Amino acid sequence: MSECGGRGSGGSSSSSSSSSDDAEDEGGGGGGPAGSGSLSPVPTGVSSAGRLRRGLRGASLMARRRPELLCGAVALGCALLLALKFTCSRAKDVILPAKPPVSFFSSRSPVLDLFQGQLDYAEHVRRDSEVVLLFFYAPWCGQSIAARAEIEQAASQLSDQVLFVAINCWWNQGKCRKQKHFFYFPVIYLYHRSFGPIEYKGPMSAVYIEKFVRRVMKPLLYIPSQSELLDFLSNYEPGVLGYFEFSGSPQPPGYLTFFTSALHSLKKDYLGTVRFGVITNKHLAKLVSLVHSGSVYLHRHFNTSLVFPREVINYTAENIYKWALENREMLLRWLRPHGGKSLLLNNELKKGPALFLFIPFNPLAESHPLIDEITEVALEYNNCHRDQVVERLLQHLRRVDAPVFKSLASKRPVQLSDAPLITVSPCCNTVVLPQWHSISRTHNVCELCVNQTAVGIRPSSVSMPQCSFLEMAAAVDSFYLKEQAFYHVASDSVECSNFLSSYSPFSYYTACCRTLNRGVEGFIGSEAPSVAFSSLEKECEVSTPGPIPHIEENRHLFPEVDMSSTNFTGLSCRTNKTLNLYLLDSNLFWLYAERLGAPSTTQVKEFAAIVDVKEESHYILDPKQALVKFTLESFIQNFSILYSPLKRHLIGSDSAQFPSRHLITEVTTDTFWEVVLQKQDVLLLYYAQWCGFCPSLNHVFIQLARLLPADTFTVARLDVSQNDLPWEFMVDRLPTVLFFPCNRKDLSVKYPEDLPITLPNLLRFILHHSDPASVSHNLANRSTKECLRSEAVLQQGHISHLEREIQKLRAEISTLQRAQVQVEAQLSRARRDEHRLLQQQQTLEQQHGLLRLHSEQLQALYEQKTRELEEVARKLQELADASENLLTENTWLKILVATMERKLEDRDRAEALMPPEETPSGHPEPSGAPRFPGNTPPPANVSSPLASERSDENRTD
Repeated sequence: MSECGGRGSGGSSSSSSSSSDDAEDEGGGGGGPAGSGSLSPVPTGVSSAGRLRRGLRGASLMARRRPELLCGAVALGCALLLALKFTCSRAKDVILPAKPPVSFFSSRSPVLDLFQGQLDYAEHVRRDSEVVLLFFYAPWCGQSIAARAEIEQAASQLSDQVLFVAINCWWNQGKCRKQKHFFYFPVIYLYHRSFGPIEYKGPMSAVYIEKFVRRVMKPLLYIPSQSELLDFLSNYEPGVLGYFEFSGSPQPPGYLTFFTSALHSLKKDYLGTVRFGVITNKHLAKLVSLVHSGSVYLHRHFNTSLVFPREVINYTAENIYKWALENREMLLRWLRPHGGKSLLLNNELKKGPALFLFIPFNPLAESHPLIDEITEVALEYNNCHRDQVVERLLQHLRRVDAPVFKSLASKRPVQLSDAPLITVSPCCNTVVLPQWHSISRTHNVCELCVNQTAVGIRPSSVSMPQCSFLEMAAAVDSFYLKEQAFYHVASDSVECSNFLSSYSPFSYYTACCRTLNRGVEGFIGSEAPSVAFSSLEKECEVSTPGPIPHIEENRHLFPEVDMSSTNFTGLSCRTNKTLNLYLLDSNLFWLYAERLGAPSTTQVKEFAAIVDVKEESHYILDPKQALVKFTLESFIQNFSILYSPLKRHLIGSDSAQFPSRHLITEVTTDTFWEVVLQKQDVLLLYYAQWCGFCPSLNHVFIQLARLLPADTFTVARLDVSQNDLPWEFMVDRLPTVLFFPCNRKDLSVKYPEDLPITLPNLLRFILHHSDPASVSHNLANRSTKECLRSEAVLQQGHISHLEREIQKLRAEISTLQRAQVQVEAQLSRARRDEHRLLQQQQTLEQQHGLLRLHSEQLQALYEQKTRELEEVARKLQELADASENLLTENTWLKILVATMERKLEDRDRAEALMPPEETPSGHPEPSGAPRFPGNTPPPANVSSPLASERSDENRTD
């Protein structure tokens, strides 16, 4: 009441307007005309409207007092409007409305093009067709554009049997974009009636797409005769046969399930590696051990063929396919890499040596003669037990007439006798003798055989090893200790000797040694250059380029193996280098063949290569030879024998891209022979493009090439990341420097690793290891004394070598002792550290306990304070409710007082107008007038504020 009175006593206009607004907020704006005396409740929205008015009034007062704030707010608003307008204008320039889609296929195309993404219409037409191909594309996708012509070509062949539908699944307003969420394009789905979708993930080629569609159309192959049954069983792909009798009913029990399992196979494996066939003739069914209708047979060439166990596994389409997939036997496997980053080839190469066969393949062709030959090779290669069924299938592939078999089901392999294998197949190992060995003067390669009797064994009778690595290591050690068992006779024949093991008195070994002819006469029927590798030669002869002679490539250096007597049948079980056979379509993947060594300009795209990741080598079939059964068998056989005559294929960069005349000669695989192994002294730097330190040596080698005469010395370098070399010329670290002296090419010297590569160090290294000019001209006619002297030198060298080895061993022992002391010291320090860590752990655990206790206390205090705050909030709410009630009562009191004042004023005016003498003294008061105690008039100090408030209310009205 005092606040309202204080506001009304002001005389300024601002004060009066403020008081009138307050009165309006509190009293509801007067509620009606003066003197009406009506009492109505205050609406709830009036208080919020009053607060908004007060906030605006406060902001206007602040703007009047501080006009700079108003100017800043106006400037900030203008800046925001300009920024918003600029952003919207740029968005209009960048973002354009999407253009309406256009037809992706021509109007004359046999493909139904739903370029607006009408997925519902595609589903409608799919239900009315037996086989449907849905081609989901994006108009901007390059793969979709490239596949468009292939889809049209396939549709032109199958449009009368299959419905081809193309759907634009990229337009944002189409249903396909809203319902399908593809991560790549194009996507091909096939539906066979209600079964699907079957996604095609093969090559985007018309012939492959047509072949897959035909497989979906006819997932089962009908087999009416024995010839077709042999064709089915002799195929390289796994085959599943189902026997059903159609005489009793048009659809025998289980046939629909078997049909659906074939579709499941195509759905899970887009390559279609498992083929499904149907037999209706009971005589044919008996050949594969099928008697009851509804039986399913899985044919395997080398393992026992299986019949689906209906008693154990439920006869469902999914179970039949899973059973066939888990138990199938892969004879050949197609590889179709998609061209991107993939582990497909890596996973296959990890399994062992792989034979890659690149052949031109037409999926729609009825017969594949080359694949039949490859299948024949694979069957013979893996036929370890000479199974009769496999022999019958081989005769069928060779188109040889044979009597009809009573059964084509494979039998269990016959158990072999448990005779000891050591006596039949001894364990042998080839040893290349080091130069310090006393026998190395006359014999260079020896073959050691374990557990032999006194009768020696020739190397030609060696087959597969049957002993452990420890036994062979003991044989090698015994051989080095039994040097006196051999006569030092220089001859080219094989010399054998038997000796007792130095580790076991009951073990005998046989060693057959042969002398390597290091001259030209050793190269039988070859055009290899006549280069001598002896350190006692007079000079180096410059020869024509040719193959680099090294141990792994010279078959004539080893004991002869009778190639014709080796049987190819079952070779995979007689070697530890069993090959996995893979097929690739050369029409699609010829680039992979070129990287393996195939010529890029050949007309017939047929190529074979063996890749052995474990040995880090691969071999290729001579491109001049045709890829037929005979050459393929010879290629596999040469790889599998003990002394393989195959040459490791070396991949090198093109030498034509490097200049011929340069300070530093760039060496490649093709030019290594003529550059490095010529008469000049050669300093060769091994480097790679990824080697960061190698380019820093270029200026050193350039200065060296300028200092040394070019006619007698060559500075060269070799990029090992692009060029392969024989193993004896490869290095294990980069950069590496090798020096090939003129007269001792086979005694190349490696630059010390701990010596900095500088110009003075290189010069000292070259001068120290260069060949002396004075060498005897007639070393072949040395006298016997010289021979004895050289032999004594060799013996002395052997002794000195052993002494050096002993010194090295002693140094290693001392190093190991020092290392042991260091390890013990480290262990003691580790124990101390462990004790310290345990103490720290205990301290941390104690601190953790204290912190947990403190946390619990804080949590209890927090809950207590929360309850107190809730109690205070409750009391404040009660006070707020009481205050609101008081405000309501105050408003009613104001209205009542105002009413009383108006009535008093009316009475005063009436008394003032009435003559004083006529005023009766005992006139009764109005019935509506308020009564004060004692019938006394209200005091003046009360009537004055009431009058003031009334005047304020009148002004508000």
